[in-house]
Order: sequence, then C-alpha cells, then structure tokens
Amino acid sequence: MFASAQQSAARASLSPVVHTASSAAPGSIAGVVRDERGLPVPNVVVSALGAVTTIAVSDSSGQFQFGGLAPGPYLVRAHLAGYMAPRAQMVQVRPSASAVSAIGLRREGVAPVLAAGVGLSALTATEATTTSQAAEVEGATGNDDSSETPWRIRHGRRGVLKDATLPEQMLVDADEPSGPTSFAGQIAGSPGRFVGLFADAPISGQVNLLTAGSFDTPQQLFSTDSSSRNVANVRLSAPAGAHADWTVAGAFTQADISSWVVAGSYSMRAPARHRYDLGISYSTQRYDGGNPLALRDVTDGTRNVGTVSAYDSFRITPEATLSFGGEYGRYDYLDRPTLISPRVEFTLSPGAQTRIIGSVSRRGVAPGAEEFLAPSDAGIWLPPQRTFSSIAAHTGFKAEQALSAAAGLEHDFGPSTLAVRAFRQHVNDQLVTVFGAEVPGQPTAKVGHYLVGNTGDIGAGGFSAEFRTVIASRVHGSVEYSVARAEILQAGDHYLVLLAPVAARTGRSTVQDVTGRIDAQVPETATRVMVLYRLSNGFADAGVRPEGRSGVDGRFDVQVRQSLPFMNFSNARWEMLLAVRNFFRDASCDQSLFDELYVVRPPKRVVGGVTLHF
Repeated sequence: MFASAQQSAARASLSPVVHTASSAAPGSIAGVVRDERGLPVPNVVVSALGAVTTIAVSDSSGQFQFGGLAPGPYLVRAHLAGYMAPRAQMVQVRPSASAVSAIGLRREGVAPVLAAGVGLSALTATEATTTSQAAEVEGATGNDDSSETPWRIRHGRRGVLKDATLPEQMLVDADEPSGPTSFAGQIAGSPGRFVGLFADAPISGQVNLLTAGSFDTPQQLFSTDSSSRNVANVRLSAPAGAHADWTVAGAFTQADISSWVVAGSYSMRAPARHRYDLGISYSTQRYDGGNPLALRDVTDGTRNVGTVSAYDSFRITPEATLSFGGEYGRYDYLDRPTLISPRVEFTLSPGAQTRIIGSVSRRGVAPGAEEFLAPSDAGIWLPPQRTFSSIAAHTGFKAEQALSAAAGLEHDFGPSTLAVRAFRQHVNDQLVTVFGAEVPGQPTAKVGHYLVGNTGDIGAGGFSAEFRTVIASRVHGSVEYSVARAEILQAGDHYLVLLAPVAARTGRSTVQDVTGRIDAQVPETATRVMVLYRLSNGFADAGVRPEGRSGVDGRFDVQVRQSLPFMNFSNARWEMLLAVRNFFRDASCDQSLFDELYVVRPPKRVVGGVTLHF
C-alpha cells in the first residue's frame, strides 16, 4: 500500500485519471562475466536488486545488460552451477547513463588462499596442495616457523596477504571445532550463514518487518484508536529458464483482524515476440473484534478473495505491439462474486523517442478490494488491515464496472518526457468510501473501519498533460494537469446525501486535478525521499460552497528510506522505512476517474519498520 503511488508495469500512462509515472529517465547496467583465467562465461544468471528486481543471462561472450532501470543503488549478484559465487557488488545507476559492472567467477575446487608475494593465479587443486605442503616443510625445518605467514599458509585462511589458490577442503577455520554440529546450530551460529544459504542460488528477494497504524488527529496516533498492527511479508524472485522469471510473495498480520495473502507470478523477459505475464493471488480476512459494524455484514466472520490474471504482449513488428488479456476475480462477500476485467492495448512507435498508445478496457472493482489484492510492483505490501461494511444496512455489496477508452502520445526529449492523452469513461455503480461516518440508527465507525456504497452511474471525458524530467543529478520529478467533464446520471444510496453531498448530486461538473511528485537521493547518507501531492476540486470531502461549487482538497504520500550499511552482511542489505499518507488507493490502469475522489475523510496512515534485501 505504501509502494510507489503509480504502477508503470500496468501502463498507468493510459489511465484516465491523474497519475505519476516514473519521473526520472531510466538508466542501465552493462557488464561482462569472466572466469579466473579471464575467459568469458556464458549462461550466467545475473540479478540486480534495487528500486526494482530484475534478472539477466550472460550471452556467449559473457556480456549481460539491464535496461530501463530506475535511478538508484543496485545490488548485483551472479550465479552459475559449478562456479563459486562472488560477493555481491553495489552499482549506482544514474539517469540516462549506463553503469559498468565486471564480475569474476571461480570454478568450484579452486579457491583463493593467502601466500606471501603470490598474486591471484589459476593453480589447480594439485598445484595448490603442493604449494601448501612446501610451506609446511619450510616451517618444519625451522625457517621462520614462529612467524605468522607459514601458519596462515598451513591453515588456508584469508587475511591481509595477497591471493593464491587452495582446494576448498583446506579452507578450515582453526578456531572452530572439527566435530560434527547440527544443521540448526550452524544456522544459529551467525546471521551471515543464514543469508549464505541463498548465496549460491539465483534467488533474490526481501523481508519486511513493519508496524502500521491509522489516525485522524495526532492524539490518536498514541492511543488505542490508532489501530496499530504488526505486519510481516516476504517476496522471492528467481529465473524460470533463460527467458522468464517467477515471483512468490506472502504477507500476514495478527490482531483483532487475522489475515494473510499469498501471490505468485510468471513473466517473460524481453526480447521475445510473445511476452506472457501470469499471476495468481489468494487472500483471507477474519475479524475477531467487537465492532458491530464490522460484524454486521460478515456472517461467518471471514472474507476470502482469489484472482487469476493472464496477459500477452505480442510484438507484431519492431514498431507495433499488441497487448491483451484480463483478470478473473472471485469475492465471496459479493452477491455476484465473479468479476472479469478484460483489456486491449496497441502501441505504435514511429520513432525511437515517440510512442502512440490506445487502449480499451472494462474493469470490475469490488468494495474493499484494496484490502485483499497484492500490488503489481515490488514495494511495501500490507495484508488486509481494515474492515468495511455497506452504508445501507442489509443491502449487501455491489461491484463497480468501469468501461474506458483512451488514446495518448508520448515523446522523449533527452532525459525529459512529455505525454498527452484523451479519454472517455462510463461507470456503473460508482463506489463511494466513507470514514468516520455517523449514520442515524447505526453504531459509530472506528478509524480502522469504513463504509462503502454506490452513487449510481457516471459518464466522463477529458484530457491530461504530463511533463517529467530530471531536475538535478539527485532530484527528479513530474507534474501533471487533468481536466474532465463528468455527469452523474442517477443517484445512489440516500445516506450519501448526509455523508457525502458532492457524491450524491446529479448533473454535470468539471473536475480539475494537479499532481506533483519529487524523488530525491542523498548518496552520502544512502537516503531516498519521495513526496507525492495531488490537488483537486473533485474530492467528495472538500465541502460545498454556497454557490454550489465544490471546494479544493489535497492528498499526500511521503516516504523516507534510509539504508543501514552498518547492519549489512554477506549478500544482504538492510533498509529502514518511514511513510505517512492519506491516499486511500494507489492509482492503477483504467480505474474510474472518481475512485479516489469519492473517498470521504480518509485517515492518515503511518508505516515504519525495516526491510532486508538479499
């Protein structure tokens, strides 16, 4: 939920709402993998872990490349069966630039050892053994036997001397007991050993240990009304053959709401004429608290959601690509539990820096769906943490259906991009979400609970323009303006007249939005800061002026990520996160223009904790 507010993988650039795509020109990493003799090594799996996680495979000349990377630090690792994996290296990716990374692999059975005056060589196991035996003979004849150098040679231990080679079986720590130890004891011996279990495998991922809470006022942040909950989630990624990657993820939380989410995906890598993206997720929520509103619409105390998605990006020619697919979702708390969301998109690139994009889609959104669905990016993932019920008692939930068509043009000017688009929408049963409601004859909703209703059918159309660029070497940002003419064709629940007057009105209105985003990096302190702010006259909680025009309100998202290098070990690195925001939804492709606008009085959410990347 506290990941980047936009999801470029879902083509947010075609969304008919204000959005923020990546505001910095992407960079790349290129390099070559060689063995201890300096020869190129093909078919090596190389992973880059940073703002995104991606995997490449070296070609016959040992070369590999990662393109389209968001600027920032990346942890680069390599793996190939039969070779010893080197230590991971940190590579800094800068906008519109290519970073260089050289990786050296060493065949198993040949390992570095210390020897005075000897550099890194390609000695065989027999030659290295002979060298070690000669050193021991020298010590036995009294030639400087009390010095430190012969002792280190005999024990094959790395130190401050130069590198030579020695068989792996001689790399024994003289300070460690030679007797057998249990597997559990070896793991508990040091955290480095635990991460070392993944060092020789082409697996990367992250573990998040977080605490999340909601509050309306600063006083609630330090009270029991803040609905604070502990969250843990893990994400693992690895290559599936030479041309695809798989990812699995899971998250859970335990409090008066017990919930968990599992998800998996399979994605083809470019270049490929057909790039398939498959995904599946399942989530469940059980409420054990005493809030009457939360229990009113949950007959057995649980809600379950499952989704399956499949998309194909077909490269017709080098200049034309057709993407199509859809998502199937089943929500057991809906009267009609099945939702199908198809999508078709066509991209034409008449030039290397110009793209023309058109799309048609139909998207079904269930009330409370954001509490169950896994994010499409690699950001912070929170499992179901809040409960919800219908505005009108015992009327059940009704899903929203949004039919969208859009056409856009994007052009790159060096590190800058200008994008314009036009869109048209028709929405049936537009959702309205209300926090802190006081409904006559019903219990008061708490901070961790919200009400959901439908305002009726809406038609809208308009255009938007966005400019994103690199402001400085460490700061990049974007700004977007959107205007739309909308008409509410029929009214929804009568309670909306009291809870959200703007959402209950019929007739035409003009909605204007301005969204700005700034991303900054401070490499001296390994700090990343993201600030996103959206200003609009269409928010339902902005109030209504006497002359009938709606007021102006804003939403924000602030994230601070601080690397903790003093806690790093082996191939792992630690990062601290602090985020505060009052956005209810992350912008996604083909969502309704009013999905975020018709969220009334959303509380501020704060997330803090640590992340382990490996």
